Amino acid sequence: MYLLKYLAHCGVCSRRKAVVLIKSGVITVNGFVATMPFSLVRDEDIVAYNGKVVKPEAYVYLMLNKPKDYVTTCRDTHGRKTVIALIRGATKERVYPVGRLDRMSTGLLLFTNDGALAQKLSHPSSNVTKRYRVFLDKSFEKKDLQRFLVGFDLKDGFIKADSCRYGSAKDKRDVVLELHSGRNRIVRRMFKFLGYRVEKLDRTGYAGLTLGATAHGSWYFLTREEIFSLTGL
Repeated sequence: MYLLKYLAHCGVCSRRKAVVLIKSGVITVNGFVATMPFSLVRDEDIVAYNGKVVKPEAYVYLMLNKPKDYVTTCRDTHGRKTVIALIRGATKERVYPVGRLDRMSTGLLLFTNDGALAQKLSHPSSNVTKRYRVFLDKSFEKKDLQRFLVGFDLKDGFIKADSCRYGSAKDKRDVVLELHSGRNRIVRRMFKFLGYRVEKLDRTGYAGLTLGATAHGSWYFLTREEIFSLTGL
């Protein structure tokens, strides 16, 4: 792989900062000062930063079906349960959640130590689609379903769903929607704006991934195909 990407994979810095480090002369390959960020690094090459050999981390990707009453953070100063506790012991690598789910929401939460991918998925320009199954305090009127599709203005700007439909033919409180916005508590705020209270919110899809039969509180390592679909976005 390219030298700048290799340094990022080693956890030394971002790819952008790697260019600066290489040009400053502090990176060596096989004992020689490297000057070209896009020079290729082979498996047998020895790369060092300020004289210290660096090696790539093993990337880990896993998916958790988050249960209620867990906060999406690595540690909490208020003593609340964190999602990290649910995956403790899964891997020796330090992984972090990508994006957030509020404490009372459930569903798909991705973890990885691939910083470049996490940043890409979190950036608005990637237009990552999220799918939610929502249960409301009362029936969702068809006119409001249409408003979700047309869009409306919240205090922090315009918002619309990519798709919105009833999740059940018999229960109009059951709604399935997709959107690519990553704004804080956006789903709950959209329903509240139209006069509904969300009683249950479950994220069932994220960036093409789905939970399948994964039970609440359970996790699994992504398959090769799932990883490829994410990194190929």
